[in-house]
Amino acid sequence: MADAPVKPANPAPLGLVAFGLTTVVLSSINAGLLSRDALPAVVPLAFAFGGLAQIFAGIMEFKNANTFGTVAFTSYGLFWWWWAFLQWTVGAGWIEAPSAAGVGLTLAMWGVFTFFMWISTFRSNRALWTVFLLLWITFFLLAGGDFGLGTGRIGGWVGLGCGLAAMYVSFAEVTNGTFGRTVVPLGAPILKS
Repeated sequence: MADAPVKPANPAPLGLVAFGLTTVVLSSINAGLLSRDALPAVVPLAFAFGGLAQIFAGIMEFKNANTFGTVAFTSYGLFWWWWAFLQWTVGAGWIEAPSAAGVGLTLAMWGVFTFFMWISTFRSNRALWTVFLLLWITFFLLAGGDFGLGTGRIGGWVGLGCGLAAMYVSFAEVTNGTFGRTVVPLGAPILKS
């Protein structure tokens, strides 16, 4: 008698909590809840958890044949590495600080990418749809702040909501997977099959 195939673990909760927790900490600074003096706490967090854990989750999603999860977790994991490398290399004096317009354009392009990813979440649950909705708005608000429009602090507040929403989805997926049934609701998809 052959052994039953082992069902792989769901890597999404790992990627979501890595993204969410790191986003909450940085967004607390962007929103003005913490001073910029707290930034050195975020850089290693962005490398180790926001970045590396999401990259691992993306690789595991690839093995699970989940294209959306592969692209999302790998991309946002590498976003966190870009951000952390930028902070680290500028802080160490290895490179000059980029112009605010350069950072603003980069964040705006992440907003465009996230908007495209958000379209795919219309077939997913409402909680994940909300994470991506808040994320593309966050990127555009932060970009606007770098372009001098005064929206950076608002971007921090929306980012806080986004990070907490991602942590909620992670909690729900872990809890529901552990109990083998829906204990924590995620909401029906916006678009049905």
